[in-house]
Amino acid sequence: MSAPEKAFIEIEGGTRVPCLFNPAQLTISRRNRWTGNPVAGRGVPTLRYAGAMPGSLSVDLFFDTTSTGTSVAEHTSKILAMMDIDTSLPGTDESTNNARPPYLTFHWGDTHSFKAVVADLALTYTYFSTTGMPLRASLALVLQQYEAVDSYGPQNPTSGTPQPHRVHRVLAGETLDRIAARYYGDATRWRTLASANTVSDPLSLRPGSLLSVPRLEDV
Repeated sequence: MSAPEKAFIEIEGGTRVPCLFNPAQLTISRRNRWTGNPVAGRGVPTLRYAGAMPGSLSVDLFFDTTSTGTSVAEHTSKILAMMDIDTSLPGTDESTNNARPPYLTFHWGDTHSFKAVVADLALTYTYFSTTGMPLRASLALVLQQYEAVDSYGPQNPTSGTPQPHRVHRVLAGETLDRIAARYYGDATRWRTLASANTVSDPLSLRPGSLLSVPRLEDV
């Protein structure tokens, strides 16, 4: 019997980050956007198709280095770094804040995810050595689709390089309308930022978080 194939994450540029253990399951989600205009005195409005939303892939990864006695952070830190801006990527222009984290693809045997970016990550250390070194961890990862693909689930990796968006790091007290005024010269464009970053409360942004600032011609 052949050894089971190990899952791995391929980062833009070809670097591979292997998973120490294969996941128990993968969850792929899709959502379409439908809109309707409610009218006073009338019933449920007829909905209109307003486009597809990016798909997402959720996976829980497990890490354990108790057998080697080394820090499990040596492995988890590589995945954490996937959320950081990489100024070496094509199209970067720091003078205009045109930079982004890398895209990646999750591979496991014949299953290859859509090209994606890390949308959400929750890392929990669950076991430590007597000196406080983390030896075991679980990591909940949510990948958000970056570009369109022909199918979901088992598929071949897509090719091509996405056009980078500008990225803004939120400062304390900033709101979407102020950020929109800075980049677009129009505070009323805050809805563009809210839609691109799935922000539900434009007046409550977390300081230090990163916002994608799409070009108006791409919207």
